[in-house]
Amino acid sequence: MRFAFSLALILMAGAAQAACPGDTQFEMNECAATDFQNADTQLNATWEQAKVYMDGIGQGAALLDAQRKWLAFRDAACAAEIAPYEGGSIQPLILWTCLARLTQARTEDLRNFQF
Repeated sequence: MRFAFSLALILMAGAAQAACPGDTQFEMNECAATDFQNADTQLNATWEQAKVYMDGIGQGAALLDAQRKWLAFRDAACAAEIAPYEGGSIQPLILWTCLARLTQARTEDLRNFQF
């Protein structure tokens, strides 16, 4: 079990490093934070389009309610994902990577159901 956990940690860090070049944990953390910011910007742009569409068909309130619940889910899911790394220097990398991954998935979800 301990080996599997260590291997997962190494693979996660390796995947993040491939996407975010840098030699230090700080650099990888900063790059992952930027990836999340970019994903969040894309989500907000897609959200605006989806909201306009849903308002147009009288379902804007339902979308807003779903989005608020999704945000709570995303934050809770990522909090659980980073819990094993509490106090470690890799924790921010895991957090930003989780937030970016779930945000990108939500953006795709919004793109798929609108129009």
